[in-house]
Amino acid sequence: MSAASCLLTEDQFLCPICLDVFTDPVSIPCGHNFCKACISEHWDINVPSQCPNCKEVFNIKPEPHVNTFISEMAAQFRQSAQQKASSSSSEQQVVKPGEVPCDACTGTRLKALKSCLVCLESYCETHLEPHLTRAGLKKHQLIDPVENLEGRMCVKHDKLLELFCKTDQVCVCMLCTVSDHKTHDVVPLKEGYEGKKAELGKTEAETQQMIQKRRLKIQEMNRSVELSKEGADREIADGVQVFTALKESVERSQAELIDTIKEKQRETEEQAEGFIKELEQEVSELKKRSSEVEQLSRSEDQLHLLQSLTSLNAAPPTKNWTEVRVRPPSYEGTVGRAVTQLEETLRKQMKKLLSEVELKRVQQYEVELKRVQQSEVELKRVQQSEVEVTLDPDTAQPNLTLSDYGKQVTHGDVKKNLPDNPERFDTCACVLAKQSFSSGRFYYEVQVEGKTKWELGVARESINRKGIITLTPQEGYWTIWLRNENEYKALADPPVGLSLKSQPQKVGVFVDYEEGRVSFYDVDAAALIYSFTGCCFKEKLYPLFCPCNNDGGKNSAALIISPVNHTE
Repeated sequence: MSAASCLLTEDQFLCPICLDVFTDPVSIPCGHNFCKACISEHWDINVPSQCPNCKEVFNIKPEPHVNTFISEMAAQFRQSAQQKASSSSSEQQVVKPGEVPCDACTGTRLKALKSCLVCLESYCETHLEPHLTRAGLKKHQLIDPVENLEGRMCVKHDKLLELFCKTDQVCVCMLCTVSDHKTHDVVPLKEGYEGKKAELGKTEAETQQMIQKRRLKIQEMNRSVELSKEGADREIADGVQVFTALKESVERSQAELIDTIKEKQRETEEQAEGFIKELEQEVSELKKRSSEVEQLSRSEDQLHLLQSLTSLNAAPPTKNWTEVRVRPPSYEGTVGRAVTQLEETLRKQMKKLLSEVELKRVQQYEVELKRVQQSEVELKRVQQSEVEVTLDPDTAQPNLTLSDYGKQVTHGDVKKNLPDNPERFDTCACVLAKQSFSSGRFYYEVQVEGKTKWELGVARESINRKGIITLTPQEGYWTIWLRNENEYKALADPPVGLSLKSQPQKVGVFVDYEEGRVSFYDVDAAALIYSFTGCCFKEKLYPLFCPCNNDGGKNSAALIISPVNHTE
């Protein structure tokens, strides 16, 4: 039996009706074999009884007879197939949550590899084999595994939805085209799919363009706010300077007014004090004479009184105080004159201060203009060292996608199955240029517009390209990066935070090999971003590009190597 089974093929053990290995095989008078249940059901539906294979008609439904030989061979084949399936199932993946299971598996269900749109079932590797080997099943349409295959059938006609009605924008079956959608514009499902996919691609591109425009508008508004703040701070500083000077002038005038008034009051007090002192002196002399007169007047001795009168001191000299007055000074007009004088002083001082502020602004503008002009001259000079740079696909991390001409690189979620050659980055989303440089100067520009994260720079030939990488000069990397849309750093050791007036849309990279310098420029602003100096290069240097993870589409824009625009 074992030797005989080796000469038989799989098709000889399959029922022509259910297309599976025989179960309770029986023979009918014409000699063909079927599963007992299959032929019985077939004859119950089709009258008169007919052989499904040779189409021989039996007026009286025959009684099928058990085919012992086929039964034994089918049992042995089924056992062999089960052992084969059991052996291969250990190598196949058991279905996980979220994956499509095989509908034909019993017990442990394996992950489906394909779904059949004719059978409306999904199959693992073992159960998919008949669809790949048998002529009748090869014609079935296989797709990547999906759930709910019943949803791909027309609910009205129970036929496969294989057409697309462009008029009603719905999927239809063949019978729909001769009924409800008879006069409509109907195309094959693939054509409708490709058309809609193209529309979605266009919509996605338009959406990304709208997002980019709005991001640029946000940057523009943020820059306007920054300029407004800079202007406000400058005006506040100038205003504080002017008003501080004016305040000091007012305080000086106030102090002078008070001093003038107090001086007049002091002079009045001194005059009154002089008069009072004289009057008190005269009062003292008069009181003394009054005492003498009073004492003499009390004498009862006539001779003594008369004799003493001649020796009585003459009356002391006194001043006629009738017209003497202490007149309070007149303060009328003092404040008015002081205010008028202050106004004139303030007017002259304000004119002088405003002139100084304006002169200061002009000087600041001239300094800034000179700096910009020097930066433009420097940028034009380094642009003369422009070189051709293209991306090397042999170094690209598997999640990266390069353009056909090697000028653009983007990051995707799908990791490609690429050879893990020594030159390739396997973890960090980096790619090197094909070109290397070991002397002289070279310069290239990279468009970073629309990105929220990126890394750019150069790397030496012997860098580590596997696993997690530390981007520092000690490890052979001279780079700068952007994080969180506006956090710029030069990746020195330790990293250096960069404060930029504007967000670069295009970055220029310049290297002077002999001088040991790596510089980065904001091309549009013609401004130097950062320079690594005092570097010691002993190996070939390669331009390095890292678009970073796409962050679910937030950072999906490409790094683009741009031609240098040599402006006059």
